[in-house]
Amino acid sequence: MNTDTNPSTTPLARPSLLRNWVSLIGLMVAIGALFSFLLLFMLDALAHFSNPYIGILTYCVVPAFLISGIFLTVCGVWWERRKRRRQNVSVPRIQIDLSRPRDRRVLAAFVGGSLLFIMLSAVGSYNAFHLTESVQFCGETCHTVMQPELTTHDHSAHARVACVECHVGPGASWFVKSKITGAYQLYAVAFNKYPRPILTPIKNLRPASVTCEQCHWPQAFNGNLDRTFTYFQGDASNSPYSIRLLIKIGGVDPTLGPLGGIHWHILKGNTVEYIATDKARQNIPWVRVTDAEGVVTVFKTKNFTNDISQYEIRKMDCMDCHNRPTHRYLSPDAAVDGALAQGEIDPTLPWIKTNAVYVLTRNYNNDDEARNGIATALAGRYPGDPRIRAAIPVVQAIYTNNFFPVMKANWSVYPDNVGHMIWPGCFRCHDGNHKTDDGKRMIKANDCNACHTILAQGTGAELNQLTPGGQQFKHPAGDLDGNNSCIDCHNGGP
Repeated sequence: MNTDTNPSTTPLARPSLLRNWVSLIGLMVAIGALFSFLLLFMLDALAHFSNPYIGILTYCVVPAFLISGIFLTVCGVWWERRKRRRQNVSVPRIQIDLSRPRDRRVLAAFVGGSLLFIMLSAVGSYNAFHLTESVQFCGETCHTVMQPELTTHDHSAHARVACVECHVGPGASWFVKSKITGAYQLYAVAFNKYPRPILTPIKNLRPASVTCEQCHWPQAFNGNLDRTFTYFQGDASNSPYSIRLLIKIGGVDPTLGPLGGIHWHILKGNTVEYIATDKARQNIPWVRVTDAEGVVTVFKTKNFTNDISQYEIRKMDCMDCHNRPTHRYLSPDAAVDGALAQGEIDPTLPWIKTNAVYVLTRNYNNDDEARNGIATALAGRYPGDPRIRAAIPVVQAIYTNNFFPVMKANWSVYPDNVGHMIWPGCFRCHDGNHKTDDGKRMIKANDCNACHTILAQGTGAELNQLTPGGQQFKHPAGDLDGNNSCIDCHNGGP
């Protein structure tokens, strides 16, 4: 047995390259981040509800600290190695001898740690990707900013459709564009640079053919819809007035029914193009129609004499009319009508339609002030009347779901192009003022029977007197000038 212990023949123990402040700090950060990730991952997995903040911490913030810690550790090792070389101190070479138990343990720990890190990174990346695609992330992360969009989304027919299905859609290029846009939005929120109200991202919306039509099959659009709309007048008795319409949806597939109707605009073979002179696409002075035979017809307003090459010519698609399929803000007039029709507000309360619309449209600084103001005003107008107790929470709920004073968001700032009641909608083109050079007019929208047939109108027994051939519209306020449009008087408010 060799018992030589001469110091000159015994290799000196060299300190580890990790023995520097940069590497030690990096190791502390990495170990702490790893522990935090495991803890938060368990909380997220065991939680009975989705919390966007836990998701952000678990799959975005903590992995960033973990990677930063590992980076600092590597930088410290590199810095220490260079320092020793400059001082002519021998740098230990990395040698792995599998015949030595210690080397086997170190190698096994390194491989196991690397595999664990790769697995955690994969899980974290996967969950971070899906987190940023979720409705909770889009709507709940920034409470004040996105509250209007989240609230209207949750009360819409698309409540179970994720935000990205419409705002991003399929395809890698659009995914990248959305993330770039999202980065600016984070900056805008962090530094209070966002507009109030949030602008509708008209230019960033993809064509309906690659978003909406993934669920709404165009060939299935056919036939007519039977709808009854009930309104209440602003008089002492809240007089009801109903209109039963047969809406001419039409069809785009000849094997399923006749072609035409409102969906004539998207018939295969027809092309409708237009020029809008404003960002919201509400002012449309020029329209070009190309039919299935290739005949081109241009309609324009009298005052539009501009060179069309100066404008973007847009091909019409579903979103030009169905521009608010999800984020719809009910007008106070429509919301109160709905509550009265469903019996949520007692229509026997005198002037309740007028009073409810009035309190909804007052200026409030926040939701709490609005709720208190609505309750105080309505209780003051009906002192001692038990019927108002049931009406107050309904009116408050209408406000909460459709009015957002901090973000200045409500029905009056977001045009809705379906119909023509309080926004131009169809009248943007079908106003009777668009003509060809030889004087031919586009179909006029205030010709009620062009797009729908009035089967019955009025109250009580009148609604049972159906007229399949259609009736002339009778306004409850009496005869109107034939040149009037709904928007000339109706604005959705008082």
